[in-house]
This record gives sequence, C-alpha cells and structure tokens, in this order.
Amino acid sequence: VIYPLVSPTGVIAITLDNTLVILSSVAPDAGRYYTQAVNDKNGENKTSHPILLTVEKGFYIAPYVIFPSMLYCREISRMVCFTMVITWRKDGVVVSTGIRDFGRRLTISLPAVSDSGYYECEATLRSSTVPPVNAGAYLHVLDHPQFVKEPVQHISAEMEKVVDIPCQARGVPQPDIVWYKDAVVISPVKMPRYRVLVGGSLQINGLLPDDTGMFQCFARNLAGEIQTNTYLAVTSIAPNITAGPADSAVIDGMSVILHCETSGAPRPAITWQKGERVLASGSVQLPRFTLLESGSLLVSPSHLSDAGTYTCMASNSRGIDEAAADLLVWARTRITKPPVDQSVIKGTKAVMSCGVTHDPSVFVRYVWEKSGSVVDVSTSPRLRLDPDGTLHLSQTWSGDIGTYTCRVTSVGGNDSRSAHLRVRQLPHAPEIPSAALSQVEKRAINLTWAQAFDGNSPLIRYILEVSENNAPWTVLLANIEPEWTGVTVGGLIPARSYQFRLCAVNDVGRGQFSKETDRLSLPEEPPSAPPQTVIASGRTNQSIMIQWQPPPESHQNGPLQGYIIRYCLSGLPVDCQMKNITRPDQNNLLLEDLIIWTNYEMEVAAYNRAGRGTYSHKVTEWTLQGVPTVPPGNVQAEPFNSSTVRLTWSAPSPQFINGINQGYKLLAWEAGQEEDVTMVTVRPNFQDSVHVGYVTGLKKFTEYYTSVLCFTTPGDGPRSPPHRLRTHEDKPGAVGHLSFTEILDTSLKVSWKDPNEKNGVLTGYRISWEEFNRTNTRVTHYLPNLTQEYRVTGLTALTTYTIQVAGMTSKGQGQLSSSTISSGVPPEMPGPPTNIAISNIGPRSVALQFKPGYDGKTSISRWQVEAQIGIIGENEEWVMVHQLPNEPDARSLEVLDLNPYTSYRFRMRQVNIVGTSPPSQPSRKIQTLQAPPDISPYNVTLRTASETSLWLRWVPLPEWEYNGDQELVGYRVQYSRETSKEGVLSHVISDRLEREFTIEDLEEWTEYEVRVQAINGLGSGPWSQPVQGRTRESVPSCGPTNVSAFATTSSSILVRWGEVPQTDRNGLILGYKVVYKDRGSDSVPQYWEVEGNTSHSVQLSGLGKYVLYEIQVLAFTRIGDGRSSRPSILERTLDDVPGPPVGILFPEVRTGSVRLIWQPPAQPNGIILAYQITHRRNTSNSNAATVDVLSPSARQYTASGLKPESVYVFRLTAQTRKGWGEAAEALVVTTEKRARPQPASCPTVPQEDVQARSVMLSWEPGSDGLSPVRYYTVQYRELPDSNWTVHSASVNHEASSYIVDSLKPFTSYQFRVKATNDIGDSEYSQESEAVTTLQDGKDIMEMRLTDSVPPAEKLINGVLLGFRVRYRELQYDRLRSFTIRTINSPASNWADPDNSFRVSPPTDLSKHKRYEIRLSVYNAVGEGPTSTPQEVFVGEAAPPQSVTIQSSTATQLDVTWSPPPLDSQNGDIQGYKIYFWEFQLQNETERLRTMFLPELGVKIKNLTGYTTYMISVAAFNAAGDGPRSPPTRGRTQQAAPSRPSFLHFSELTTTSVNMSWGEPGQANGIIEGYRLVYEPCTPVDGVSKIVTVDVKGSTPLWMKIKDLADGVTYNFRIRAKTLTYGPEVEANITTGPGEGAPGPPGEPFISRYGTALTLHWTSGDPGRAPITRYVIEARPSDEGLWDILIKDIPKEVTSYTLNLDMLREGVTYDFRVIGVNDYGYGSPSAPSPSISAQKVSPFYEEWWFLVVIALVGLIFILLLVFILIIRGQSKKYTKKADSVFIPQLKPLFLLVRLQGSDSEYEVDQNRDGQQKTHSFVNHYISDPTYYNSWRRQQKGVSRPPAYGYTQPEPLHPQPLAEQDPIQPTTNTTPRHPPPLKISGSHRPVTSSSSSLRGSSVLHSLPVLMAPD
Repeated sequence: VIYPLVSPTGVIAITLDNTLVILSSVAPDAGRYYTQAVNDKNGENKTSHPILLTVEKGFYIAPYVIFPSMLYCREISRMVCFTMVITWRKDGVVVSTGIRDFGRRLTISLPAVSDSGYYECEATLRSSTVPPVNAGAYLHVLDHPQFVKEPVQHISAEMEKVVDIPCQARGVPQPDIVWYKDAVVISPVKMPRYRVLVGGSLQINGLLPDDTGMFQCFARNLAGEIQTNTYLAVTSIAPNITAGPADSAVIDGMSVILHCETSGAPRPAITWQKGERVLASGSVQLPRFTLLESGSLLVSPSHLSDAGTYTCMASNSRGIDEAAADLLVWARTRITKPPVDQSVIKGTKAVMSCGVTHDPSVFVRYVWEKSGSVVDVSTSPRLRLDPDGTLHLSQTWSGDIGTYTCRVTSVGGNDSRSAHLRVRQLPHAPEIPSAALSQVEKRAINLTWAQAFDGNSPLIRYILEVSENNAPWTVLLANIEPEWTGVTVGGLIPARSYQFRLCAVNDVGRGQFSKETDRLSLPEEPPSAPPQTVIASGRTNQSIMIQWQPPPESHQNGPLQGYIIRYCLSGLPVDCQMKNITRPDQNNLLLEDLIIWTNYEMEVAAYNRAGRGTYSHKVTEWTLQGVPTVPPGNVQAEPFNSSTVRLTWSAPSPQFINGINQGYKLLAWEAGQEEDVTMVTVRPNFQDSVHVGYVTGLKKFTEYYTSVLCFTTPGDGPRSPPHRLRTHEDKPGAVGHLSFTEILDTSLKVSWKDPNEKNGVLTGYRISWEEFNRTNTRVTHYLPNLTQEYRVTGLTALTTYTIQVAGMTSKGQGQLSSSTISSGVPPEMPGPPTNIAISNIGPRSVALQFKPGYDGKTSISRWQVEAQIGIIGENEEWVMVHQLPNEPDARSLEVLDLNPYTSYRFRMRQVNIVGTSPPSQPSRKIQTLQAPPDISPYNVTLRTASETSLWLRWVPLPEWEYNGDQELVGYRVQYSRETSKEGVLSHVISDRLEREFTIEDLEEWTEYEVRVQAINGLGSGPWSQPVQGRTRESVPSCGPTNVSAFATTSSSILVRWGEVPQTDRNGLILGYKVVYKDRGSDSVPQYWEVEGNTSHSVQLSGLGKYVLYEIQVLAFTRIGDGRSSRPSILERTLDDVPGPPVGILFPEVRTGSVRLIWQPPAQPNGIILAYQITHRRNTSNSNAATVDVLSPSARQYTASGLKPESVYVFRLTAQTRKGWGEAAEALVVTTEKRARPQPASCPTVPQEDVQARSVMLSWEPGSDGLSPVRYYTVQYRELPDSNWTVHSASVNHEASSYIVDSLKPFTSYQFRVKATNDIGDSEYSQESEAVTTLQDGKDIMEMRLTDSVPPAEKLINGVLLGFRVRYRELQYDRLRSFTIRTINSPASNWADPDNSFRVSPPTDLSKHKRYEIRLSVYNAVGEGPTSTPQEVFVGEAAPPQSVTIQSSTATQLDVTWSPPPLDSQNGDIQGYKIYFWEFQLQNETERLRTMFLPELGVKIKNLTGYTTYMISVAAFNAAGDGPRSPPTRGRTQQAAPSRPSFLHFSELTTTSVNMSWGEPGQANGIIEGYRLVYEPCTPVDGVSKIVTVDVKGSTPLWMKIKDLADGVTYNFRIRAKTLTYGPEVEANITTGPGEGAPGPPGEPFISRYGTALTLHWTSGDPGRAPITRYVIEARPSDEGLWDILIKDIPKEVTSYTLNLDMLREGVTYDFRVIGVNDYGYGSPSAPSPSISAQKVSPFYEEWWFLVVIALVGLIFILLLVFILIIRGQSKKYTKKADSVFIPQLKPLFLLVRLQGSDSEYEVDQNRDGQQKTHSFVNHYISDPTYYNSWRRQQKGVSRPPAYGYTQPEPLHPQPLAEQDPIQPTTNTTPRHPPPLKISGSHRPVTSSSSSLRGSSVLHSLPVLMAPD
C-alpha cells in the first residue's frame, strides 16, 4: 500500500539529511512509508523499498490524590499596627469570586472541568517590609463519561466489505473504550480483522458471515462507566453490473477507460476479455491493459489493433453478470510534414507543405491561417490549396509576409504547425542624395541620403559610384556600412567635376541606383606633385638631355600649361638659367651650348592656370668628356735593342685634353702593315714633365713606324707624327731541320735549313764537329750563307761525334743546333732516365731531378714525365703530365699543373730522333700540398620542400677536386630573398659527400636566391651560379581583419570581414570560412564556407533562436585553413516564441489531485515571462479545460478537484515577449495504484529503414503501470563490442519508433529500449537483432600520400573499390583543372602486408614540371575527401643498364654498370645509388652506397664470406631517385669458417665420453669437415698422446671417444674447415665418476638359458642422490674397449636378460654395470666372468644330418643315370652344376702410422656392403663401432679406432649447480644425429693421429669385410 505523500506538519518534520521525524506518534501514523527521489531535469524517479511503522498502545496511569472542592488558607501572624491582605490566584490569575472568611476560604460551587488548575493564596502585610508568603494546591475536576457518537441499533453490511461501527465518548479524564461481541471482549491481537480506530470506533475488514452478532461499546473513567450497543448483520448479494461499458472511440495513442461499475456481496471479481483473450483480472494483466479499482478497464496507450468488442464479467459466490461494448480506434491525425520557415524572393513561388497521416475512415479538414486570420484560397487566383493540404502562393509580394499556420481537424485528433514566410526583394534606392563641398576638409565632398527600404532583407552595404568629368560611372566605395546615411568622400582631385549615386545591397542583390547628385566641381590648384622620373644624361660634351614624366594625373590639379626647367653649374655661385616649355605634352629638353666636361644640376616643375607646382628633386649630370685635341709634344723615338723601341714625349696642355687623362698609347707598326699595330698603354705620370715609354716584343732587325697619342674615356686623341726606325740586328736563331744522312765509317752528310729567326743579314754558317767530350778534337768550318749541307770527312770509325751548326750575322754566331752521332753506327732507341728524385713539392708543382739514360747514340730532343695519380699501384694507369723539349743536357725539370693534395708517383722517358725510351723506375710516392677548391659544385638545383623550407641539391666535388684533407671538405650554402640582398644567411655543411640540404625557417610563399661553394681546410672555392626557388604555399598565418556581426532574425546573423594582411596570406586566398558555435555549449564549431576572395560578408542562417554565438572568420588557401580571426565576435540571435517545456513529471498523484513539475524549455528562444497550464480529461468529447497562468519562476503545479480513476491530459507552454510557444503534453491517471512500466517489446529494424548513418527502430510499448510513460531511453552497442552506449534519454513518450543517427557506415549494431514513468524505469527490452548500416561515400577517411599501408576498413565506410588520383601541373600564375585517374581493384595491393602501399603514378606527365597530387578512396556509394596536396617534381631517371658483379675476395664484390640511355635520363644524372643485401634478407640487411659522376663502378667491401648478395643500382638527378635496376645476384668467395657454436659432453664414464658440437655461426663456405684434437692435460704414465681426428663432411656433429684413461683431465679442441680451417673451440673434461656419483654395483654374474643371457648384480652406494637408472657396458674379451650396451635400466632392477642375437656369434664378452644418478655416471662394477656368444646349433646343422643328405642325393643321381642308360637313350645329358655365388669382398684399409708414438687411422665411410645384422644392433643401432669391436680380430691387426659415433644421452633438466660437474662450459643443447645402422650404412670418413714417443713405422693392412 502506498500512502499519500507525507508533508511536514506540526508533528512531522523532514531534516536536512532527508530523515523523516514523527513526533508523538499515534496509531494513525502506522503503516508503510516510501521514499521517492525525483530528478527534475529528466523526470527520472526512483522509489525505495517500504518501511513498516507500527505504533503500540500505551499503559493507563494510576489515579492520584484530588483536593476537595474547598480550599483553605490559614495564616499565622502577629498584628502589630499592620493590616494583612490575602489574595487568591488560579494559574497565576487573581480570583475574586467565592472568597469567604475574610479571604481565608475559597469556595467553588458546582465545579466544572474548566475549574481545574493550580490555586495559590498569598498573605501580605500592608505598609511593612516583610515579604509576602504563599501556598498552593492543584484542583482536579472529574467528568462522567458521555457518548459523542453512537452506532445505530441495526447495521447491515455486505460480505468482504469493510464496516466501521462508530463509538466515541468524552469525559475527564478521557474515557477508555472497550468493545464486546456477544459479551466477549474483542482482542485485536487475536482477531486481526478487528481494529479499534482512533476515537474508539471499531473497524472490521473483510466481513465474514461469522461477524453477525451483538456489539457493545463501554466508555469508562474514574468518574464512571456508560455503554451502548448495535446488531451487525452480514449479507451476500449476487453480482450486478450497475453501469456497464459503452461503445467508445479513441484516437491511436490516447487512453480510454471502459467503465464497469458493479454491486454484490461479496464484492464481485472483475474480468475483462476481448474475444476469448483475458486482458485484465485480479491475477492477469497484459501490457497496456490496467484494471482500475472501480472495475473499469484502462487502455493506455491505445493501438489500432485494440479495436473490437470488450466484455466485462463480474462474478462472486452468488453468480456472474456480463456486459460488452465495442471500441473503435482511430489512427491519430498528425502533421508529419509541417511547413518550414521560408524566405523567398519577390515574384517567386512559395510552397507551404502540410503533410498529414490519419485514419482512412476519418475525414481531415485543412485550414490555413495567416497571423490568426483564415486564408481563403478562393479569393485570389495566386492561392491554391492541394488536397494534401499544401498551400501554394505564386507571385509572392510583401503582402504575403507573415506567420502561416496549418490547422488540421478531424475526429482522429487535431494538430497545427506554423511557419514564417518572408518575402525578400531588392532594396529600394536611397532617397534624397545630396552633395556639397566640405567646409572642413580640402578636396572633399559631403554626401547625405535617406535610409532606403531594405526589401525585407537586412542591408549588407551601400555602393557609391562616381562620375568624374562626365566619365563613365565607376565604383568609388563598395562597402559603405548599411547604418550610415552620410559619408565624406576625400582625396578628390582639384579642378574636376564629380557626380555621385548610390544603391543598396541585400542578400537578394543590388537595388536600383538613386538619383544622381548635382555635378559639383572642385577649384583648380597648382600641381601638388613634381614631374616624375626626372633623369638627365650627357649627350655630347656640350649638351645634356633631360627627360621627365608629367606629375600623376591626380596631382595635376588642373590642365597643365607647361613646364619650367631650371639648371646651373653644380657647386658654383652662379645664377640659374630657366627654360619655359609651353607645351604640356613635351617631356624632354636638350640643354645645349654647355661647357665641355662640366657638372650641371637641373630641376623641373609643372604649372597650370593656378600657378607653378613644386620642383622635382635636383639631378646632376656631366657633359661628356671630349677627346684630346692635340697630340703629345716633343716626341722622340729610337731603337733600344733588337726587340725594343724607346720613346719620349711631353704631356699636352690639360685644357686640350677635354676630360680625364687616362694615359698614353705608344704605337709601332711595320711598314705596309698599318692595321697590325703593336700598342703599349702607359699610365699618365703627373710628376715628370718628360714621359718615357718602351715598346717591346718587336721583331728583330725590322723597320717600324712609331707614334704617341693621349686618350680619355671617350676616345683617343690625335697621333703624333710617325717616326721611322729599324730595330737593332741580333744573333740568328737555331737552324732548322738538322739531320744526318749517308753515314759511313769515316764520313757523313749534315743538312739543315735557314733559321726561322734570322735577326739580321746572314753572313754564313759555322759547322764544327768533335769527338764526344773531347773539345781538343774540334774541327770548325765557316760556310757561305747560301750553303745548307756539308759532308764531314776524316772521321774515325765507330767513334761518337758531336756536330754543331749555327747561323752567322754581323752580331755574331747564333744559337747552336747540336746532336751526337757515332760514325758508322746509325742512331738507336734511347734508354730510360735513372735516379729520379723529388723536391720543392707545392700544391700544383714539383721539381724532378734525374740522371739521363742511354741517348741511343744521338742527342735527346725531349723529356717526358708520366705519373700515377691518386691510386698508386703496380697495375694502375700511368698518365703523361709534362714534356720538356730541346733540352738535351737537362738534369732537372719542374712539373706543373698538378692537383693539390693528391698522391703522385712519377717516372720519365727520354726521346731522340729515333723514338721514345722505356719508362724509368717509379719515384717514391708523394702528396702535393693543400689548396682551396678550384671549382664550385655543379648542377645546383633548388626545389620547394615545404611552406618554410627549400630543398637544395648539387653534385658533390669529385675526390680529385678536394684539394685538401677530405675530412675538412664541406660546403657553404648562402641564401637571401631575391628582392632584397639584405639579410644574407649562410650555412656550413661539413659532410663532403652531402649532396643536398634543406634550408629551414624561411618565409612562406617567398622567392629566394641560393648559391653554394666548396670549402676545405685552406679556404673557400668559387660560388656556384645562383638559383632561385619559391617556398611552398601555406595557410594564412592570421585571420581577416575588421570582423563584425549583427543579428538579422531569430535564426540568422550577418557577418562581415576585411582582408587578410598581405604579409600573412602565405598564398592565394581561395575563400573564407565563418566559424561559429553556441558559446554556452561544448558543441563542435560549425563552418560556413564562402568561395572566392571578392565577397567579404555572409548571412548565417538556420541558427538557434536567442542564442549567443561566438563567431570567427578564417581564410583558406589551396593548402588548407588558416588561423581564425582574433578576438572572437559575440552576437546573439533575436528572440522568438519559446519551445516546449521539458522534463514534465508527476511525483504526486492522488485520486482527486496531482502535482506536476517541469523544467524550462530546452530552446527558450528568449526570456521566459510566464507559463500556462491547461488540463482536461483525455476523452474525445471533453472540451472543458482548466487554464492557469504561472510566474516564470514556477516549476511545479498542483491540480485538484479531479475525478478519480480518470485520464487527464496536461498542456504546458511558455511565453516570451514574442508570444506563447509550443506546448508540451503529458497524460496522468488519477489513481494511487501506480507501478513502474513494463519493458517494451524487442525493437525491430525494417531493412528499408536502414541507412548508412541511421536506422529507424520500432517497438511495442509495455504496460505503463497506471503512470504514463514520460520518455524512452535508447541504447546501442557496436558489435563485437559489449559496452552499451546511450544514444538518447529523452525519446518522446508517444513514440513507438525512433531514428538512431550518428552511426558509423557499414557497421553492425544492436539496440534496446527502456521506458520511464513517474515511478521509475522499466527493465531494458530484449536486444534487437544485429543490424548492419549501409555503405557511405561521405566522410571516408582522408588518405595521406605518405601512408605506407591502406586505410583501415572501418574508416572506409564500406568495401574499398579503389582510389582516385588527382594531379595537375602547378603554376603559380594559374592553376589548371585536375586530371582524375581511377585505380580499381585495390585488393592486389593489400595482399602482402610487408610491402608498402603504393598507387601506380600517372605516366602522361611532362618532364621537369612541378605537379600537385591528391589522393582519395571510394567505395560503392561515393568518394571520400581528397588528401592534402603534395607537390612533386617529375623527372625520374631510367635505371642503369648492364649491371655486372665480379667476386673479388671473400669480403668484396666489384660492381660495374652502364648509364641509362640518353633519352631516358630525364635530366643531368648526378650519380648512382647502389643497394645491396643478402639474398632473401632484404629488409634486415639492405645497405646503400652512393657514387657520383663520372663513377660507373664500385667496390663493395666488408661483406660476409661465401654469401649470396643481391645488388641493384639506381640513378639519381635533381628531381630525385630513378627506378632501381633488376637485382643482380653475386656471391663472395669462400673464407675460413667461424668457430663451432658449442662443444658439449655427455655419457661420461671412466673410459669414454660422447662429444657433440654445433655448426659454425658463419660457415663462410661449404663445410668440408671438422678436425678434432684431444690430449691429456698431464702425461698419462709418462706418455702424452695427442689424437687428431678428421671428420669428413658436415655431419655427423657428434663422436664417441672410448680410449680415455680413468681420472684424467683431457683437453678437446675442434674446428671447422672450408677452404681452410677456422678458429677452434675448446673445453676440458675429466673422466671418471664425479663427486656425488654412485659407487660400483656388486660384481655381476651371468646365467644362461638357451639363447638368452641374464646378468645379475647387487646395488652399491647410491652417492649423494638416489640412483635413477643402470647402464650395462660390454667389451670383447680379447682386449676390446668398453662401450655401453644397454641404457635406461630401471633403478629398481638388479638383473637384466638380453638375447644372444645382440652379440657377435662366437665372440667372448665381458660385462659390467654402472649406476647413474643426478650427479652423473658412477664407478663401474668389476667385470663379469667372460662368456661366449656361441649358440646351440639345430639338428639340420649337425654333421651326421649333412652326411645322410649327401648319401641320399648321391643314390638319387645314380638311380637317374641308371634309368637313362637302361632306356637306351643315346643322347648325353650334361649335368649343369648350379652357379656358385662368390661373395665380393671389399677391403678396408687401416692406415697406421707410428711416428714415435703417433698412430693415424683412416677409415672408409662409404661401404655399400651388407653385414650380418644381429639383435644388439637392432637394440642399440646408434653406435657403428660395435660391429668392429665385437667381432674377433685377426692376429696382428691393430685395435679398432678409439672413437665412434653414438647417439648422445639426452640431457636431464636440472639446475646448473646440480649438473654433472664434468660437463663442459657450454650450455647449448647438442644436435643429436639420427640413429645409424651398421648394415649398409654410410660411415663418416675419419682420420686420426696420436703422438707417442718411439720409432716411425708405417703399416698398410687389408681387412676383409663381409660380402656385399
């Protein structure tokens, strides 16, 4: 039971912590208490569990003493002149009646209850200071009980009803009520249906027939007792439906109550049925069907399927009654397509839709109202109303403006929606424009006008046009603020007339222009600016041309009349001269008759009718220099020597030079060759009066003419008169073509020609000859000048002679031509020079000293020097670097033109008339000194890298151009803005191989000039040619200026802005974006884009009403959005009618009243002024409604006087100054029987309602629990995620469907719904089935061109179909349109996740062009956004060709290639990149080498030996890297392997160990085998034996060593071999049992049973750990080696049986047992007695059986022969014996070499023969040496090898400290080989050597093996 809401009263209070306190609790306070929490925001409420309060009855209080009704007051005092006064008081009030005996007695007659109280008497002495005394007592008056309310004498009541029998009494004290039934006291404890109410009445619940009887009520107190009685008769009546259900109609979604009032006793049970389906009863209640207390049925909400016949059935123990009625459910009439606010342009058509859904059987009536008045479409042909309610208004005009309301009326419900129509038109022209000259400002005109009509659209701006001097109208001001009505136009030009007109602009367009103002002229003024571009240039030495341009037209201030030119001598105090030009169109003047070579200054001014304007700035200019007009004087000329002439002269007078004396020219020319002049320029000498000069280089003994002239800059002055002279005679030059012919023993013929340089008159020739180095034998002859040959005779045979020939003039003998020759011996090839020494080493030269070699019997005519440059070696190339001719006696020479800081080695050759000698021995290696670089980096290119960086590339210097230490070689980059040479910056790059550099921190969109130079330790080289580049376009770095905004309507704001500052644009502005958001929310900002750079305003529409917006504006370029403007602009939209209040809840509902609460509207759209509440019953025929208007602060309302068990609808609306807004409705049922709602049905999603980003859910509401649903909550989850997300917690309570939006495309979801009413939340519905949204083409993830993987599938919004590449050539002056290329079927690119994601580039691009590329993805629905643009430079080179690889060493590969074809290089190739990696390991091992031109080969070093490498070469140029060539395979040569990876020991006993090892980490070739060496660390018995074993092949990787000595430490070493052996790995091991190993078992003994042997032993000392197993070892008794026979015998076993088949037949064996524990193998037991493996032969192998068989066969043969003979057959039969199998034996050679104590074994492993197998092999087949060790050896044959192969014992998983202490220091698990079978197995070829001191013996013994 839920009691009414508890409100605070005098005895009930609620504390601050929400605790309920009940004071003086009484029985009515008992009951169940609930706490209900209500959220006023969303209406959600929660109700606690009930708390039961029980109030128990108190105990009676016993009576107390009552004073009699007469009170006494006796005083005791002595009267001494005083009068005593006695006063009586009751409850402090003086009593004046009933006082007797002088106040000593107070008498109360007939006391009443009101006389009860506290009585007090006080005695006081008058006129005395004695204080008064008093005494008092209580008076209690008792009242006899009296009945206030009594029951009637007879009461009749129906069964199961509740009856109250009244009985109330009063009295003092209050009487106690006691009830009796049939004279028996009624005890409510024993009879809980009986309850005594407050006041004494008796209540009986659930009347039964036994309750019939007499009831007595007794009232008792101390004053007495009274009683009354009544008789109760309980009756039963058959049920009767007093008011049955009536046929009703209800609108879908509304509530309906089908009444069913009944009578009967007991109370009838009500059951409602629809057909055979029970809808509601005492035990059944379906959702939406509620049985009310009155028996009526509440259907809430009603559905169309609820239509039908409903039957009310009343039943009790006396019978049944029924009544039925029909319910008709109409589909609710709703406006589903309401009209929307429209703004249309005047004259166009407006369509106001009013789409309605309704019941087909219901007639719908459409009524349109405009501003409260009904629109009659029949009154105007412009109006048309369609049957579907759509209102058409054609030819709209201003009279159509207003709010249109569509009202729909029908019996299925009424609905209305409103929208505002705004008709916009062009604004009217501004009125009354006027213009007047400004009285304040010069050259200004004041314009005024009246505000224009805005055309129902806020004005954006005014446009002011001007007509200057009747010129066509042009826009003067294009953005005049719309609020202005006047403007001052300044900056006008004087003497011009102006006329103005205006027009207004709104968002419709530009209105008509206003009337033109009267034409107004400004007064003329002198020109305010001087003529422009005044320049002067000297034309001649007496004239200067001055030129100018007129002043700017805007500064001429009137028609020009001419110009005034003022000029004068510069710097001299002379008057200026004036030139007046009266033609205004003349703009130059030649100032003539000026002084030669004189500086003038000039000015120009323009003038008009108002006067002369300002002069221009002064320009200065010289008249041109003249040439000297006189030649130098006193010119004298004379020969100085045979090739020089001396001249003297005096300078001309300066006045005749006519300029600056630049010097003198001395001229000399041969007669008849005046054009071929030898000229010497001499600087002027201003100190000396006589000038001296020499003309050198003249021909000897030649006639010349000479002259002198003076020259200035303009030219040469006149020459002096020529002087004729001849140079002196001189000695002649060498004769030409000296040769020898007719060489005999005693004579030869000498020939020559005239000297090329005779230098005079040849007088003859001198010829001499002498024996070599014997001047005393010289013979000289003088010949005539015409003789040119001579026969020398009288020579000695075979003698070397020196022959000299020279010409003769008067000056003497000329240059000798000399040669040596042997008489009778022709000249020979010369020999090489020797003893080459080097000195004077410089950067570019060295001095060589040498000793000449054999001259070939003739003189040396030329010396040659060759050198090796850079790379010095025997096989390196020699290059000719220097030659020295005609110096046969030279012993040293200087070699020039060398490269600085370069290694050289020199050699020499000598040349004679026969030929060139062989080279000399090379000199020592030297290095030239350092020098600065000689050249600059070439092929410098500059590309755009980013918005603030440029990418600079160049070809690095070749190594031979470093000119210094390569570690100090680098580059210096210098860069600056191209338009400004200031602020030059530089950067030093220290890497000599660097070929690119990114210049950072530059300005965006700026042109730069860059150059590069090389530097080294000594200085800098020359600069490269400058290159230019522009940084990339970027986003603007600041927002537009002057941003403003003002609201135009309740949903629109007009925003204006200015330009972005030029320095912050960073590119071409393509448009603007207005960024706006609600300042009071956290919503994401929205963008309004404005294309183009011309419009600087926009009207934002569709905004929230009365919302404060934060507005910014940003500009964007091709790259993206720039920064937003600062600060933000705040502007609020205008107010409007409010939206509906929200959060309506009914926290308190009673049968006659309800209390509702709410929250203000979510869209207040203004300031809320009031609320209006209307409520009425929710029936179709209810029109009476109660309306109340509340204050704006009200948040709750209580409605009383309601009818119980009824459904009411409450409408709540808010008001702003614009009017009442939309109402919110809520239903409530006046009943106290409320509960939480039942969950809705499982939501369904029809496939046709599934979109890419939204789906529509549908569900059936559950029962609302008699508290209507206030809202629904919808949740969703994205599969496969398990977390639920709330999509909306405020879905309309009337909704049974809902659109879930903001979903992801192509994604699976599930949904669920819960309902909430005033009591609380329902459970969530069942989850819907999984629904997958459709694919979408919008908001696909933006691709980045740098992505190496495809986008995630969840970001594609569907199935990826392909990519689109947009590209265009990028030119900054214009942008071409994009070319689109689509790439389909991208799945192939996704197959390999290790490969980078690439899209094939377009192939139709132009080389050496810059392109912009964008990439996007698309699916089946559409295309995603394009990526941010990327700039690329096209020019990729083709791959190199003919890549060849040559293996040089184990660590080096030589790679060569050919350049790409010229037509595929796409530019200048700068170098090559060589990529190399190990085969199939590209990602892990790829490396890169870069080589620059002209290199076409590289040596790749530091590689891994015997490894296959893949090599690919790519060329690169300034555009980037070209494609790689196809990979070419090459392999390095073999090298020594690395050490084996580990060495491990196992199965260590006293005499053997199993050793295993790992393969080398780096094989570096093909492993041919291993070499194992082991030796004891200390000599054993004085002998140190070293054993070497060579294992052929790469497997096996283990070996059994069996010839060890007990307790000895051995050193084992092993290494691998390819071409040679690699490093070894070693380890030590000590044989014998380790510490803690088991002791020896007891001596074994053997028992034999047939073919089986059983070995018995006893357990020994287990050691430090329990024995884990036993091992049996065996050996042949004839000094064989012990080896393991049986492994892994369980530890509990002390005997073991083995089959003789395991042993070699006929061999005697010894056995012993070893225990094994965790510490290893223990000590072996003593050997067992020897036992033979001889088997017992079967009978068919006995000798007697064989004899019998032989005899039987012989008899059979004889019998056969006898029969044949008897038959007389003459044919002879030849007995063909059976072929006998001769076994083939393979020898096994054991090579035993004993050297001292060396022995060496070599065993063939490749035997193919089969051996007889035995069971032991099958048991333990992993050791092939058992076969050799167990068969009987022949005499004189050495013991078998002491090593073998066996499977190592598996390692035990134990801690390192617990392992066998003898294990090696490696922890790598060995690789165990597979078991080897002895028979037919391929055994490894091994060889071993052991060292023993003794003689050297070599044995080679054959060993017979088993037959094949």
